Amino acid sequence: MTATDAMVHEDHTTRRGTADAPWRIGTRGSLLALTQAGTIRDALIAGGQQAELVVVKTAGDKSSEPVEKIGVGVFTAALRHELAIGAVDIAVHSYKDLPTAPDPQFVIAAIPPREDPRDALVARDGMVLGELPAGSRVGTSAARRAAQLRALGLGLEILPLRGNIDTRIRKVADGELDAVVIARAGVARIDRLDEVTESLEPVQMLPAPAQGALAVECRTDDPDLVTILSALDDAATRAAIDAERALLAYLEAGCTAPIGALAEVVESLDDDGRVVEELSLRGCVAAIDGSDVLRASVVGSPDRAEELGRALARELLELGARELLGANREAAQTFTHPSPMENDK
Repeated sequence: MTATDAMVHEDHTTRRGTADAPWRIGTRGSLLALTQAGTIRDALIAGGQQAELVVVKTAGDKSSEPVEKIGVGVFTAALRHELAIGAVDIAVHSYKDLPTAPDPQFVIAAIPPREDPRDALVARDGMVLGELPAGSRVGTSAARRAAQLRALGLGLEILPLRGNIDTRIRKVADGELDAVVIARAGVARIDRLDEVTESLEPVQMLPAPAQGALAVECRTDDPDLVTILSALDDAATRAAIDAERALLAYLEAGCTAPIGALAEVVESLDDDGRVVEELSLRGCVAAIDGSDVLRASVVGSPDRAEELGRALARELLELGARELLGANREAAQTFTHPSPMENDK
């Protein structure tokens, strides 16, 4: 079903979520996007709500231009448009693709449990990162990954990459590249983890803010649907994402910036020996050429997630992040950072 097909005259007395009027979930048309949206459809059906997928074509799927030229948020704009005009009731996004500025028309009603947020290496001959010879050609779409790879000092040749997950992995199989670095969560969702040769630990490479998380969005003026979707929300994941996104927003940097962040809810002991939950947040800002990586971390209550994100951003700014980001802007144009959910082959 397409979004155009979904725009039909409706009897507004018909209750949504029924067999006659299922909830319409807007999604992009790639395998990864359909798989991600399908998990939300299946969860709603398991909860007694009927739902179906509605495919929306985005400008990012139609263009081969870098995101810097076609606009940050291009992969979510079309979905949000269909949501705003009522062609769909729900939109499912890879959260890291969403612009940092909130839109009052919409609410993120649910953030389901997060997939493993780490980056993954797919390399020839089953090699891990440390085994790749100097000069190996490594493809990545993200300035953040390129910067952190260069900072490791392995002498790799980092090349820009775009295409859906299958396209990216195939470049290794075909010998065009020696390795690619992609989000592990996407590979997991399409059941191809057997092709990952190494999951990169955060000490090597901090993931993008909100990597591995889904944003389930609906209109603010649909409180009944907000309530239904909220049953799919995971509190620990929401706290982590709120912290990471607050850091990104405070640094006034979009999803193309070479910024890594990872928050995790962990158990700790208070002064009285009682087990309490804490939110641990790590962040970094890297020079595109790998010459400098600023790192900092903070720990606090999950209830203060956004405050912790802003506090860590201030610490990074004190360390020189603003100057580093300014110097990076021109260099970052080489990398497109498109979503791996794009449809091009």
